[in-house]
Amino acid sequence: MAESPITARTQDFATWYQDVVLQGDMAEPAEIVKGCMVIKANGYAVWELLQREFDDRFKATGHQNMYFPLLIPQSFLHKEAEHVEGFSPELAVVTIAGGKQLEEPYVIRPTSETIIGHFFGKWIKSWRDLPMLLNQWANVMRWELRTRMFLRTTEFLWQEGHTAHETEAEARAETMQMLRWWHKAGEQKIVVKGVKRKMQAASESDEDIGYLEQCRQLTAARAEHPWLAPGSQMVRQQALRDFTQAMAAFFDPHNPAGRPSWNREPQLLAS
Repeated sequence: MAESPITARTQDFATWYQDVVLQGDMAEPAEIVKGCMVIKANGYAVWELLQREFDDRFKATGHQNMYFPLLIPQSFLHKEAEHVEGFSPELAVVTIAGGKQLEEPYVIRPTSETIIGHFFGKWIKSWRDLPMLLNQWANVMRWELRTRMFLRTTEFLWQEGHTAHETEAEARAETMQMLRWWHKAGEQKIVVKGVKRKMQAASESDEDIGYLEQCRQLTAARAEHPWLAPGSQMVRQQALRDFTQAMAAFFDPHNPAGRPSWNREPQLLAS
């Protein structure tokens, strides 16, 4: 009997995973671009399946697709860092364009909270502008030291939704709806069974709804599906005020001083 081209999982788990991806013709390392991969037809079909599933759900509930710039002013990231403790993204920075040094460097999109928050600040002038329900299908770049196909690469496919609401209750309801969708999709579409527990706020200070609970669920899922790498982040949901305050997304609900809207920011990663 011919020897299997796939290493036994019990023999070398990391090699087994890479062999499955390569032998399944899902992707291969780009090599000429450090840390990146070529997503081949089989692998991209999985992404398209998830994209169709959620794009239909988003649109059926009033969310609109938009696309924001790949390049983000570096000052926007500094502004975010002032509001987010421990903020330290792996950035790729553009300093020269058209043969000239830029007055302000641009960061290649690691995520879009800041630039979308900037436009929220322009677009939200009244409670009549709320809720604002936006979604973006895009790619992002984070300079990774150790990469593994579909788990952690320098560039990866990405979905991020950003919504703004008048009240905390509305933002939390939106957040919980998305969590339920992702939980269901995880079980039915990508066959990763999570542990159902009551979702609750991680803390009152950052209003990171259910994030610690999601971490516990993912830990339990990894116990059943060890191919989920320790660094993999499948989905994250937040209900925040920090970003709205940082990017001045205020509105006036019968109050001349205005108040920040509540944002909801979910993410799907295919790295």
